[in-house]
Amino acid sequence: MAKKTECAVVIDAPMDLVWDMTNDVPNWPNLFTEYATAEVLERDGNTIRFRLAMHPDEDGKVNTWVSERTSDPATRTVRAHRIETGPFDFMNIFWAYREVDGGVEMRWEQEFHVKDVMPFDDDAMAAHLLKNSAIQMAAIKERIEKAAVARS
Repeated sequence: MAKKTECAVVIDAPMDLVWDMTNDVPNWPNLFTEYATAEVLERDGNTIRFRLAMHPDEDGKVNTWVSERTSDPATRTVRAHRIETGPFDFMNIFWAYREVDGGVEMRWEQEFHVKDVMPFDDDAMAAHLLKNSAIQMAAIKERIEKAAVARS
């Protein structure tokens, strides 16, 4: 069984800027509020394998994992999955970008299943992901729109 979440935001900036900034994984700690580091482990064409580390939680614990993502500039889509799955049996992520009135819509779809041994279920994780995605998308929107103004 799998659970799926979907979130979107419209960013008032040119497509190339939105695409470039959101696909610059080493710069993610400056784009997302939750990541302390993003370390590139391997690149092969449009595929990148990387390790993300979160900021320490209230107990000082730092969560990290390895993910792999493949971008397709022609279709303005990205497919990603976790290599180190952590609390998930699997986690697949799909990003899609399209030009709309007001800028660029960036949409994230996350499909996952939480391991049965976890103290929370798919519904609880979906609620967490939806809340956090909204926070991150707002931060990304603000930072890219600020960069767009600085470029003009």
